[in-house]
Parts: sequence; C-alpha cells; structure tokens
Amino acid sequence: MDFPYLVSHFLGTTMDGLVIGGIYALIALGYTLVYGVLKLINFAHSEVFMLGAFAAVGIWTVLGVNEGPTPSLGGFILLAIVGLAAAMAASGGTALALEYIAYRPLRRKKAPRLVFLITAIGVSLALNEGMGVLTSRDDVGVPEVFKQTILIDWDSGALGRLRVSDLDIGIIVMAFGLLVALDMFVNRTRPGAGIRAVAQDPDTAALMGINKNRIFALTFILGGLAAGVAAVMWDLRYSSIKHSLGFLLGVKAFTAAVMGGIGNLRGALVGGFALGLIENWSGAVFGNAWLDVVAFTVLVVVLMFRPTGLLGESLGRSKA
Repeated sequence: MDFPYLVSHFLGTTMDGLVIGGIYALIALGYTLVYGVLKLINFAHSEVFMLGAFAAVGIWTVLGVNEGPTPSLGGFILLAIVGLAAAMAASGGTALALEYIAYRPLRRKKAPRLVFLITAIGVSLALNEGMGVLTSRDDVGVPEVFKQTILIDWDSGALGRLRVSDLDIGIIVMAFGLLVALDMFVNRTRPGAGIRAVAQDPDTAALMGINKNRIFALTFILGGLAAGVAAVMWDLRYSSIKHSLGFLLGVKAFTAAVMGGIGNLRGALVGGFALGLIENWSGAVFGNAWLDVVAFTVLVVVLMFRPTGLLGESLGRSKA
C-alpha cells in the first residue's frame, strides 16, 4: 500500500476520477432508465455505447479530420456537433431497434424475466463480435478533432499537481447537464409523467390510457442518446477505440448504477462519480492491478449496508 503516493498526487488523481466518473454516469443513465421502467437489465446497453463511439469516429474519418489543418474553435464546435449527432443517432437508433426486435416480442409472449436477461446477453455478444469482425479486432484510431487546452495547471505542493483541461470540464459539465435535463424531463413533462406512471404500475397506467409500448420505446431512446453523448466524450479524450470497448465500461457503468441506486437518475450520477474516484484512489494506493478488485469490493460493501444503493429511490417514486 502506498498512501503517501496518493496524498502527493491527490488532486490529479481526484480530477481523473471525476472525469472517468462522468463517463460512467452518462452510460449508467441508460441502465437505470430501462431498469426503472421495465425492471430489465439491458446488458446490450454497453454495445449501444460502443456503436456510438464508432459512429462518431466514422463520420470524422469520412470528413477527413486528420488530413486538413487543425480546425479553429468554430470548426471544432461544428465537428463536435456532427460527431455528437452521429453517435446519438447510432446509439439511440440501436437502442430503439433492440426494444422493437429483441424485447417487445418477448413481452407479447409474456416470457420469463430470465429469457429477457439471456436475450440481452446474446444481443450484447452478437454486436460485440460483429464489430470485432468488421474491425479485424484491431484498435481503431480516433481522429484528433482538437487538441486539449490546459486551463488550470497548479502545483499545490503537498497534494500534488492539478491539471484541468477544457475537455475535462466539458465531460463533468455534460454529465451534470444531461442529468438535470433528464430529471426535468421525467419529472416535469407529460411524457415524463407517463414514464413515472409505467415505472410505478404499468397495468394501471395502461388502464389510464398510457401507451406502454411508446413509453418503453421512449425509455430506450433516452438511454441510447445518453450513451451516445458518453461515446463522444470518450472519443474526444482517448486516442483509440476497440470492439470490446463497451464490455468493461458497460460493467463499470452498471456497477455505478447499482451503487447509486438503480432506477434512480440522480443515483446514476452519484454512483458514476463515486466509482470513478474509488478506482483512481485505489489505483494510486494499491497499484492499477488492484483497481477493479477494490472497486467491486466497495460495491459489495455498499450493498451489504444499503441494498438499494446509496440513494435507492425507484424511478416510479421519484418526486419533482
């Protein structure tokens, strides 16, 4: 154990934890939305994220980002919007297709929940392996859309050096912003009221005139759009992606959702940032080899004392 190293690098390690935690939180929103409404663990959500990451890289490659001069601020904003649109379209479209093709027929046949779970795992593996074949299982480079600008570079002395880039701030702000937008949508709009009603009691909601299938589709779309945003944030921060990218990130995001309280939008944010911080702090103390061991051990401990997660409130009981 190397606690002195953590102390001497505390600020930098904490900042890295908040950044990766923001990405976890964005992906976790999809898990918690679907579970909150359908009581379904959509393990294919990790591949929804992965396809969004490839879609953004694909559109940037087609536009020849690396072939021209470094884009100006306006050019970067345009490229970011184009990449974001491609990723959200791919992730949202994939999530909606999964609902229509994989899950809706099972609901019509009143299949057991175990069948839904097996189907989700099967779809996840199919998408993962399919992209693996298309990319020959190689890393795919991310075009350098823009160079990060260091906004804060401060050496605190005892707690180490703090370096914060514009992208770091963007990821954290995006995580909070998307949470606020989704929270307001669910709690203050008519479709959001439908989501809460179906989450609380789908049969009664149907008797009150709410179209359950539309609500289910809307839930998958919202989760997919959040995954698409996370995908672009990942692309902008890291230099390459791979077909297996979604698997581990999906497990981490699902862990964040459970830790915060799956079915709770705010819990996804809390769980994401908590997991990111725990990972980075434990990596500094025990070494990166123990990073996942400590993170999942903390999850088990949290659930022993808080079985419903840190916040634990279900989507159907959330308040405005």
